[in-house]
Amino acid sequence: MAQLVPFLQFFDTVLPGAGTVWLDQLLCDAQSAYRTSGLPTPRTEAWKYTNLRRLAHTGFVAAEASQSSEIATIPKGAAALSDAYIAVFVNGRYSPTLSSFNGLPKGVEVTSLASKLSVDKTSLEGKFGDMEGLPLAILNTGLLSDGLYLKLDDEVVLDKPLHLVSVGHADSEPVSFHPRHLIVVGVGSVATIVESHVGDGTYFSNSVNEISVGDGAVLNHYKLQNDGSEAYHLAANLVRNGDRAVYDSFVLQVGGKLARNEVRTELGERVECRLNGAYLGRGEQHIDNTTFVDHAAPNSSSREVYKGVLDESARGVFQGKILVRLDSQKTDGHQLNKTLLLSQGTEIDSKPELEIYADDVKCTHGATVGELDKDSLFYLRARGIDRETAQSLLIYAFASDVVSSIRTPNLREAAQKLLFERLPSEFTPEEL
Repeated sequence: MAQLVPFLQFFDTVLPGAGTVWLDQLLCDAQSAYRTSGLPTPRTEAWKYTNLRRLAHTGFVAAEASQSSEIATIPKGAAALSDAYIAVFVNGRYSPTLSSFNGLPKGVEVTSLASKLSVDKTSLEGKFGDMEGLPLAILNTGLLSDGLYLKLDDEVVLDKPLHLVSVGHADSEPVSFHPRHLIVVGVGSVATIVESHVGDGTYFSNSVNEISVGDGAVLNHYKLQNDGSEAYHLAANLVRNGDRAVYDSFVLQVGGKLARNEVRTELGERVECRLNGAYLGRGEQHIDNTTFVDHAAPNSSSREVYKGVLDESARGVFQGKILVRLDSQKTDGHQLNKTLLLSQGTEIDSKPELEIYADDVKCTHGATVGELDKDSLFYLRARGIDRETAQSLLIYAFASDVVSSIRTPNLREAAQKLLFERLPSEFTPEEL
């Protein structure tokens, strides 16, 4: 299969802070690595089930900075959190007019990556991690332009969620953008971050989150991916957890033509890590969830549950790997993927993995694929419930437990609303 190396023409973009030795070297190394690797193909094991050929041949142009001012309000479809700090990015660029950080607690810094580099060129030296083995993240580094910079000092509590809204917008030509978000949660600090992804037109969102959770810190990280029907959404989340940290993640994917959300998390000692997710696909959607949990120290636990519902000709992918290193005794890791297939044309590729080098561990993994239970459907029909509503009730029951793991009430309601909108027939929560 021929190598796919699009986007090379965008490497001449000038980044704020360019001319600084470390930053120029970072961009140069990433661009050189991408020229060698190109986009991954199905020959790459991690991308065996997700083919990027259509993306490579779509003919994306770089999103212009001026396009960020074309959006006057946050589009419908983004989770409308009633009480949150808001950071809005339009086509990967920060929109100050739509953002609001009034009343931030002392010890919290929130700004755009471009602004941070403009003000202090040396402040982010050494803050960008190694992207080896992640070709889309390498491309993101090579096209570094903007993103969110969030830093909590030690022992700080962010009193309400930070809502990161990504808006994709394309008119006559398909556009691409590559935001990089740096998030640092200090020792003993607590924060909740919510991501919403929405948009219209044909666009390619290639985002990277680099997250550091300090010793004893707690980070709740929730994501609702509801991109436009012609969008390509590729996202990498790289999370480093210090000792005794808690990282709680939830991802709901319902949008996009092709979407992949990858979570790679490294666990220190006595870490609690929860990775949960739900995905609902229909039409010809392709939705990929890939996770990698690295138990790098002893006495940590990880819990992972992903549930999916696929209809019409949709295809889902779940790849989950748990690595337990040699000295990581007393590890407790569990992983589960369940998928409902509602039509003959649907497909799910599920690949759970355990790689264990320690001998005193408790680790399990599993995957199930099936149709709606006929006996349960008959039970509901026998009580006067029409077929479509009965199907919706069963699908909701299947997916609701993982959605209920969201600890922020109004976000949980927003996720439930998205779930309701995707069910075969319309009904309200009161009918449940």
